Amino acid sequence: MGQVRQPRGVQARDGELGAAVAQAQDGDEAAFAVAYRIVQPGLLGYLRGLVGDDADDVASDAWLEIARDLGRFKGDGAGFRGWTSTIARHRALDHLRRQRVRPQASGTDQDVLNLAGPHNTHDQALESLSTERALEMIRGLPRDQAEAVLLRVVVGLDGPAAARVLGKRPGAVRTAAHRGLKRLARQLGIGNEAEEGVTDGAYRALGKPA
Repeated sequence: MGQVRQPRGVQARDGELGAAVAQAQDGDEAAFAVAYRIVQPGLLGYLRGLVGDDADDVASDAWLEIARDLGRFKGDGAGFRGWTSTIARHRALDHLRRQRVRPQASGTDQDVLNLAGPHNTHDQALESLSTERALEMIRGLPRDQAEAVLLRVVVGLDGPAAARVLGKRPGAVRTAAHRGLKRLARQLGIGNEAEEGVTDGAYRALGKPA
C-alpha cells in the first residue's frame, strides 16, 4: 500500500519551527513571531474550512491560548503544528457550539485503502480550484472528511499527528482524507478513480494563504 505524502514545503520548515519555538519558550519574542509566521497560514486555512469567515477571530483566540501555554509545550516543529492545531480545533468547536452550527455527521471509518502516485484525480480537482473555493467545498464535506483533508493537506500533519488532533486512529484519518478528496473530484467531474492519495499538488492548491 502507498502512503500519504506530506507537503514538502511544510516538512522543510519543521527544523526552523522547532528552533523558533525553543527560543520563544526562553522569552524570545522575535522567535515567537517566526513560529507564528510559519504556522499561521496552514492554521488559518484549517479554521476557514471549519468556521468560514470567522476564522480570523477564532485564530486570534487560539493564538492567545498558544502564547499563554507555550511553556507547557514539549516537542519539535512537527509536534508544535499538531499542538497548535488541537488548540485551534477546540476553539473552533467552541465557536460552532456558540453559533449553534453543527457540521455534517461523519461517515463510517475504514482502515484499509490504497493510495496512489503524484499525478492523480484529486490533485487535478484541487489544482483547478482557487483556495477560497476549495475551502468552501471542503466545508461541505462530512465533518470527518473535511477535517482530515484540512489537517493532512492544509496544515501538513502526518497521519499519526492528525489522528491525535482528531482523537482517531491513523487509518481512519487516511480513509477520511481519501474519501473527501475523492468526493471533491467527483463534484468537479474530474475522473472517478477509487484509490488516489493526498499529494503535493493538493497542498499547493490549499496550503497557501488565501
